[in-house]
Amino acid sequence: MMNIGLLHYSAPPIVGGVESVMGYQARLMRRHGHHVTLVAGRGAAGEDGVEFADLPLLDSRHPRVLAVKAELDAGRVSPEFEALSADIERDLRPTLAGLDVILAHNVCSLHKNLALTSALHRLNGQPGFLRLILWHHDLAWTTDRYRPELHAGQPWDLLRQPWPGARQVVVSDARQRELAQLMGLPVEVIQVVPNGVDAARLLKLSAPGQVLAAALRLEQAAPLLLLPARLTPRKNIELALRILAALRRHPDVAGQSFGAAALLITGPEGPHNPANAGYRRRLVALRDELGLAGSAHFAIEQAAEGLSDEVVGDLYRLADALLLPSREEGFGIPVLEAGLSRLPIFCSDIEPLQALGERDATYFSPEADPAVVADAIAQRLGHDPAYRLAVRTRQRYTWERVYAENIAPLLR
Repeated sequence: MMNIGLLHYSAPPIVGGVESVMGYQARLMRRHGHHVTLVAGRGAAGEDGVEFADLPLLDSRHPRVLAVKAELDAGRVSPEFEALSADIERDLRPTLAGLDVILAHNVCSLHKNLALTSALHRLNGQPGFLRLILWHHDLAWTTDRYRPELHAGQPWDLLRQPWPGARQVVVSDARQRELAQLMGLPVEVIQVVPNGVDAARLLKLSAPGQVLAAALRLEQAAPLLLLPARLTPRKNIELALRILAALRRHPDVAGQSFGAAALLITGPEGPHNPANAGYRRRLVALRDELGLAGSAHFAIEQAAEGLSDEVVGDLYRLADALLLPSREEGFGIPVLEAGLSRLPIFCSDIEPLQALGERDATYFSPEADPAVVADAIAQRLGHDPAYRLAVRTRQRYTWERVYAENIAPLLR
């Protein structure tokens, strides 16, 4: 376990882009066993075990800070700047003393509180100072609207100089190039750590839905096909399994690979026919025969009584397409649910489903060649920019993925 500090002018629950990023990073670090403290001039402790060190002079809107900034913007470095910076250094010392590493977000690349920047620079130059990671979201010196407020010399030059021993981190390739040129650094010494998205929060997934998605590693599916049906022969689930097997072998389309395709069948066995238990066994045997263990999921294996409506709603938001190969339907509610969820629909060409989907679904015979249906799915999704972006986001930009691949190694 490490003692980690995240430093900024303000912290959650203050609303802001950097504040939001700090909040996600702090919660992830805490979840992975670290002791985490947000160090800022405004904010509060959360209910997630993340602590808050309240140092008012760090706040970019503190009256003393605003008064000094007005002088600095005009090019004047007054004695009040030096006094404020000394007071900030005094306040920082005891808080930073108990930390192993500090992530300073934007305070060494923006001029919102240069007294803080100067104080941190002096502390960094002292023997035995903790590991310092300068995390740059924005760069004052490369932003036109800030240039009238910047001047040659100190303390403004602190925002465009490498700091001895400090690690430089930026949030994008574009920022990496800008910072390298600004500071005269090789690009490779500046690490890019992107921001992320919290898919569960954004999609409003229920707690049971999150547990199911994690257990089945659904975020790795590309695409995730949803089959909301009970395990009864009329649902023709064996065709869905064969379609999945063909899709996972399908060549790339528009740069999209389908080797990670997955299928989730939501329902338990049909409740009224004892023969359905035998159908389930045949489906499991077919899954094994097709080599689909780990990619074709029966929800009954996770929830014996099936899934709640709430969790099925979660799955509609997680899925990339509806697959409904039924031989027989009286109506076809999943088509409507998929429509509300804006999912592409691939379903059998039986009359009830055609009446609902009209021209807005892709139809196939219940006796179709699985490879033909797989090709229709691959062509539709491979040329769909919304699907392609969704897959990239799941594979690269969820906070858990960003933490595992970028932040955890950086901390180590």
